[in-house]
Amino acid sequence: MHIGQICTSQATHCTRDETVQGAALLMRRHHVGDVIVVDQFDGASVPVGILTDRDIVVSVIAPGLDPASLQVGDIMSEDLLTARDSDDVYETIEKMRLRGIRRVPVVDAGGSLAGIVSADDLLEFLAEEMGELSRISPWQQAHERRARQ
Repeated sequence: MHIGQICTSQATHCTRDETVQGAALLMRRHHVGDVIVVDQFDGASVPVGILTDRDIVVSVIAPGLDPASLQVGDIMSEDLLTARDSDDVYETIEKMRLRGIRRVPVVDAGGSLAGIVSADDLLEFLAEEMGELSRISPWQQAHERRARQ
């Protein structure tokens, strides 16, 4: 299965010149814990970073800085792992595991933001897969009972 089939297509995003306070308000409005930071190129929104609620707390609130005076580009994480919407789910999980990353922006073939996939999305997908596996044995047992009658 491709990651584009399970990602959330409505990824909250902003540009790097947005204030940290503005980004926090976006998170609040959309009930999310991150915003994808994008640069605009020829109408495409290309992911260049990510800002999480934890980044705001650790980098702005804890040291007592003013979130209205800082831009997202000042504190965003730039070491960004992205996945193409055509990437395999299990390969994406492995990349996330190796880098210790819980959220990954998903891009289309042109590199434009197509969505986001989180560890929670992947856990839900894997739980459904495990549920399907758990139904094999009872089905097989019922089939054998019918075949032996």
